[in-house]
Amino acid sequence: MKENQYKYILLVADNSLILAQRLGELCGHGPNLETDIALTNISLDLFGQVRSYYQYAAKLMGNNATEDSIAFLRKEHEYRNVLLVEQPNTDFAYTIVRQFLFDMYHLLFLQELQKSKDLTLSAIAAKSVKEVSYHRRFSSDWIKRLGDGTEESNRRVQNAVDDLWVYTDELFHQTEDDIAMVKEGIGVDVTKLKNTYYEQVKSILEEAAIAIPETAYFQKGGKHGIHTEHLGYLLNDMQFMQRTYPNMEW
Repeated sequence: MKENQYKYILLVADNSLILAQRLGELCGHGPNLETDIALTNISLDLFGQVRSYYQYAAKLMGNNATEDSIAFLRKEHEYRNVLLVEQPNTDFAYTIVRQFLFDMYHLLFLQELQKSKDLTLSAIAAKSVKEVSYHRRFSSDWIKRLGDGTEESNRRVQNAVDDLWVYTDELFHQTEDDIAMVKEGIGVDVTKLKNTYYEQVKSILEEAAIAIPETAYFQKGGKHGIHTEHLGYLLNDMQFMQRTYPNMEW
């Protein structure tokens, strides 16, 4: 069961790690100072959550594993994040839409993870849900502001939604580790979150005057280690110091 728990934690934590890294790339590049600081703080929140998850995963794994080795020394196919969070910061609209689509899921997920029989995971979720409530409010407000703003801002948000929508369905796919942890009362049955997620997302998009994409095909693979080309470049930057200077400590 420990192996399933370890892999399950990666399914949960890798999303926050990769999204935090994406947001970290924007430090100093926000459209204004207040928004720049807000995005940086969201990134730091996610990194803080990741540390808690990986510290626990390292205990389960043993073999001298640490939060750093789990974060920095895996290969691309060993990361289990969904494809949505690794998409690049094309422009501010893409950044906000990506954040919004993940935040809406993340809060629903953490609210359920609080009920986990694994007391460590439930404690992490209880702490994180407060932070992610703010994340969702921040990204939702920006969706409304941009969507119901100028013709240009509406067009850019619509383009981002059209492009990123195909990655949303993967959030609700279950792996073998998902299923095993749900049976143990440890994991969250993400399939039960799907209807609520799309109802809430569509409600906000409609309020923002953004059309809901009509697509019958969705991209997936990240939960099984099959990623887009973007993740390789991201990991190259993120892992550079640890791989150049092995076992480096501050």
